Amino acid sequence: MTTTLNATSSRTFIAGHRGLLGSALVRAATTNSTLILPTRDALDLRDAADVEHFMQAERPTRVILAAARVGGIHANSTYPVEFLADNLAIYTNVIESARRAGVERLIFVGSNCSYPRSAPQPIAEASLFQGEVEPTNSAFAMAKLAAIELCRACNQQYGTRYLAVMPTSLYGPGDNYDPANSHVAAAMIRRFVQAAKDRTPVETIWGSGSPLRELLYVDDCAAAIHLLADLPDAQFDALLAASRYPVINIGGGTEVSILKLAQKVADIVGYTGEIRTDPAKPDGVPRKLLDNSRMAALGWQAKVSLDEGLRLALADYRARYPAND
Repeated sequence: MTTTLNATSSRTFIAGHRGLLGSALVRAATTNSTLILPTRDALDLRDAADVEHFMQAERPTRVILAAARVGGIHANSTYPVEFLADNLAIYTNVIESARRAGVERLIFVGSNCSYPRSAPQPIAEASLFQGEVEPTNSAFAMAKLAAIELCRACNQQYGTRYLAVMPTSLYGPGDNYDPANSHVAAAMIRRFVQAAKDRTPVETIWGSGSPLRELLYVDDCAAAIHLLADLPDAQFDALLAASRYPVINIGGGTEVSILKLAQKVADIVGYTGEIRTDPAKPDGVPRKLLDNSRMAALGWQAKVSLDEGLRLALADYRARYPAND
């Protein structure tokens, strides 16, 4: 089944519209675009023939490629083949079928984990491909890098307008709270809600607690992507031509340590037990702060503070999983 919303000027296919970012992109969409929102049952993005048929039939003018197999450190370490193979298939199928269908603009959602582990902080777009990525999520990161190179190659060879956005770590309504596959903010919300419910005296988090994370409320990211999609041609083309790779960062500008984040979530949830760290577990990359100067120059900045965002995310979790509260 394919859902179509707001029939006006452009036709925008949001791939992954039921995910964390995809659902926020739907919420943030204006009435200036028809949204094309196929369900997973109607369109398997890993199936090249299926995607080609869909793209030729629907003929979107814009594509926002937010679909991906995603997960945290544990999931990436456990299923590297799936994270690489599934995502390579999704990205190649959508980008290539979009080109053949004459899509005017495509925005590919990359990830801050694709930057080198040792990149200078804050990380500028020019750091891309300048070193090795974090080993704990290398399969996921490599698939993202391949898609960015494909966007660059399409722009060079075919004159397309394909731009990759590099968001920092996202959280908020619609997040995945699965114990094995969730990212850090969602994992902590689920964990501390359960700990408060069970009155667990001690809760232990992975790693040393010292790594810094830049978190961005997902609706702020969605607003930034729509701003980019709606830029006049001259501004959009200037972004594409600004560097070798057509990428732009979307960062929130605020960092927090893993331990401090755990303490914030515990406070918001109402957990009063002790929080310990486990240095025997992996930390992941020590720091991932993005240089957001190019988005700032376009007049965008994050609006939702971390404390407010965590409260909104907690409300979403409790509404979706009342039995766990």
